[in-house]
Amino acid sequence: MGAAGVAGVAAAADRDISLPGLGRLTAAADDRTAPEGDEGRDSAERARPDTPGTGKRGVVSVPCDAAKLVAALVAANAEGGAELRLAPKCRYTLTEAFHETDQYDGGIRDAREAADAAETPGDADAPPHNPADDTAGLPVIYQPITIDGAGATIARDAQAAAFRFFTVRDGGELTLRDLELHNGRSAIEGGSVHVVHGATAVVERVTVTQSTSLSPEGGGGGIFNDGNMVVTDSTFIGNSASGAAGKGGGLLNGGVLTLKRSEFHSNSANGYGGGLGNYRGAAEVESTTFAQNSAGQGGGLASFSARTKVSDTELLHNTAQIGGGAANSDAVLVMRGMTIRGNTSTVNGGGISTVQGLLPLDDSVVDGNTTHGLGAGIYAAKSNLLVRGSDVTANEAVGATSKGGGIYATQGSAAIYTSKVTRNAATVKPGGIFGEHAQVKIDDESVVVENEPTNCEGSAVPIAHCFR
Repeated sequence: MGAAGVAGVAAAADRDISLPGLGRLTAAADDRTAPEGDEGRDSAERARPDTPGTGKRGVVSVPCDAAKLVAALVAANAEGGAELRLAPKCRYTLTEAFHETDQYDGGIRDAREAADAAETPGDADAPPHNPADDTAGLPVIYQPITIDGAGATIARDAQAAAFRFFTVRDGGELTLRDLELHNGRSAIEGGSVHVVHGATAVVERVTVTQSTSLSPEGGGGGIFNDGNMVVTDSTFIGNSASGAAGKGGGLLNGGVLTLKRSEFHSNSANGYGGGLGNYRGAAEVESTTFAQNSAGQGGGLASFSARTKVSDTELLHNTAQIGGGAANSDAVLVMRGMTIRGNTSTVNGGGISTVQGLLPLDDSVVDGNTTHGLGAGIYAAKSNLLVRGSDVTANEAVGATSKGGGIYATQGSAAIYTSKVTRNAATVKPGGIFGEHAQVKIDDESVVVENEPTNCEGSAVPIAHCFR
């Protein structure tokens, strides 16, 4: 990878810069793509306001120089916001965290939780983070700031101490476009970006790679959102929530998230949500692919104590102990137009696991998933499972005592409408649908056939309308 972070593009220039209080920073640019004259500019160019008196500002062009990116962000905060345009294909490499006095007092979420704890002692969450761990390579975002990356990369030097790139505080509004964020690393949440409860962010056509959250129980290897975030046409590759109970290898949401037309590939979490973790938040996911991600629970995505709606989305070849494709726990996970294929779990739920939750599955395909435990297609415990207009086919429960190749339901309810449960297999019968201490309903329009060794025979509760 060249200076622009794009294969085939080689760095034309590398420079070291040392400024008081900024540490050492380096930048590299491709002389075929960077605007002529950018390298020699002493400061960012600011256009005159296009409509004086309205508060609108012109675009600030930032040369291919990491120190000048820092300076432009300092100025943007001081002046109430700005739109910055980076040098096309430049690689801005940061070697130290940016040191500034952060006036953050914990924000509106911490204030609310402190008030709740005062009313109900003992209900407080974990102790506050050590401020020394909450470091960023760029100035904290307090104002409305847009960064048009123009194909540039912002990277943390491989030898640098841990820091993320962006922290967005209450009242801050960060928009990122056409940019790669590479090798961010945070001792707490948000390996590359952290958006607090009272902040907003828009992420468009951004690639987040090889970033890590070291938080023991938090996460967001690529991004942690606790505020309001919209992510579109973006890619998360090789990010990790590496804490013992880390959540959301690619992205962890605890606020309000809209995610569209994006890809999550080869991300991981030790806890849950290899690609996406939604914890105590609200998330809507559309037209997104989760492939080859891994986690303890929910290899592709996880909804825990949360509300999650997912549509027209693929969960492909993800792995987990529980819920190879997706895991839902004490939560609502609404799924429509899904392709859930080739996922694997070592314990339960090759395709999907739901425990103590609500999971409607509409107009979807659950195909070719594998478990070494129970429920290769779908595992449901203490849950309300609704399967409507969907195909649960060719899933395999391969462990020595595995059963419920298609669907395994225990201590809850499973209702199947106008759907097919076919060609699934399990080591122990039934291979189609197993129910235990659960209400299992199959309507007259559904088909349960060609499962091995049986369709429903062997279920602990009788299942009507099931061919044996």
